Amino acid sequence: MLPRLASATFDRRGELLDAAVRVFARKGFHASRVGDIAEEAGVAHGLLYHYFRSKDEVLETIFREAWERLAGETDRIESAGVPLREQLRRFARIYLGSWLVTPELIAVLVREIARSPAVDSRIDEVRGVFLSLQRMVAAAQARGEVRADCNPQLAAWALYGALEEILTGWVLGQLPGEDEDVERAVVTVVDVAFAGLAA
Repeated sequence: MLPRLASATFDRRGELLDAAVRVFARKGFHASRVGDIAEEAGVAHGLLYHYFRSKDEVLETIFREAWERLAGETDRIESAGVPLREQLRRFARIYLGSWLVTPELIAVLVREIARSPAVDSRIDEVRGVFLSLQRMVAAAQARGEVRADCNPQLAAWALYGALEEILTGWVLGQLPGEDEDVERAVVTVVDVAFAGLAA
């Protein structure tokens, strides 16, 4: 699962990021003020500027750090040396399981990041996860686990898209998102994806 932004040790910067996530999730990014974040964190208004230049930089940092954690987990899954079905299960469990651990963070990422004017600048940051998924599919194809006519790049995007839409459904309250629903979603996505990929 993706951990919370603040570390277990005393980390003022991490506390500010956690507070920002709570505020952005509750009020929305555009309606939130720097003062709201400082108040939520229980610090003086000016302290936030010691760590971040602006509210926009806070949102950028939330996105970057969350995505870096996901990229690290995806790299570990890719290098685990297990069959593709298990790789897909592990990735889906981390990605969808983050809803149970950090629902406010997921809400901010789903609601605010895609609408941000800086979304184009994030393409390079997210590319690594897609490339890792693509390599997993291609490696499984070379091992004979995946159909020869499968396009690994499109398969990676299709898998990610399915997971992203389920998270969006939970954030918008359109899908039930309790513990058993998350497990059911993991199983369903992996079953559907692997059924379409399998040789």
